[in-house]
Amino acid sequence: QGTILPAPNFNPVMDAQVLGGALQGISCEKDVLIEILTQRCNSQRLMIAEAYRDMYGRDLITDLKENLSHHFKEVMVGLMYPPASYDAHELWHALKGVDTEEKCLIDILASRSNMEIFQMKEAYLMQYNTDLQQDIESETSGHFRDTLMNLAQGTRMEGYADPSTAAQDAMILWEACQQKTGEHKNMLQMILCNRSHQQLWMVFQEFQNISGQDIVDAINECYDGYFQELLVAIVLCIRDKPSYFAYRLYNAIHDFGFHNKTVIRILIARSEVDLMNIRQRYKERYGKSLFHDIKHFASGHYESALLAICAGDTEDY
Repeated sequence: QGTILPAPNFNPVMDAQVLGGALQGISCEKDVLIEILTQRCNSQRLMIAEAYRDMYGRDLITDLKENLSHHFKEVMVGLMYPPASYDAHELWHALKGVDTEEKCLIDILASRSNMEIFQMKEAYLMQYNTDLQQDIESETSGHFRDTLMNLAQGTRMEGYADPSTAAQDAMILWEACQQKTGEHKNMLQMILCNRSHQQLWMVFQEFQNISGQDIVDAINECYDGYFQELLVAIVLCIRDKPSYFAYRLYNAIHDFGFHNKTVIRILIARSEVDLMNIRQRYKERYGKSLFHDIKHFASGHYESALLAICAGDTEDY
């Protein structure tokens, strides 16, 4: 359900040559970069980078960084990372920047599978020679930190569901929303971080039966800050990941005067996963298409690159 698919009749050597020409010229031909890099899937881009190195003895990412600037550079360079390396790159900057970017940590860790988390941790260690969990521990705090640490273990059960314990878990969650002690917060995050998706579907249903309230509303009422945002993100991702990312994109575009980093990160990370579904949910929920809103808020080659990744429907133009 991605918007970027493998290009047919793909020739990495020819692409590398065209990119070389576009980057080495007097003025960088940005349209050519967009045309090639947004219309090849990630594994094809990696093959182009290899051909580029063989041909010019230079690193394509370095050349992109040297020739481009601002948000357009972030998009083009971001496309060149394998998915796990891109996640690692974003987490590193979120943890090690001037201010910790909690929302980036939430977006990535609440939405990735065990396998994706495992690969991202390996990439993080290779790229930055440090352990992701150690960095989370030193850069965040409180129950927010504990929940991130739990998610970063990548130990969620898979495929397993037990109806008999669903009511029990729901009861624990309900109590955690009433009592709000440290111990209850721990139980709450343990259940949300470790039970399988199938199990949690049943737990949320039971929670509704017991409390007469939706779990998200209960969490919003009882908790606050980034801990609350993270718990809600976990629930929303379990229910419907594309809806969660549609909601995050809408917020990033409308509430923050176009929060470029968030828009770029989600579009690149979901481009080969579920960006078609995200676009669909966006339009259903907010009335305007994602394509329309990007066009309205971004400009120049940066806009063209985002729109190429987003890939519009004919009625979006």
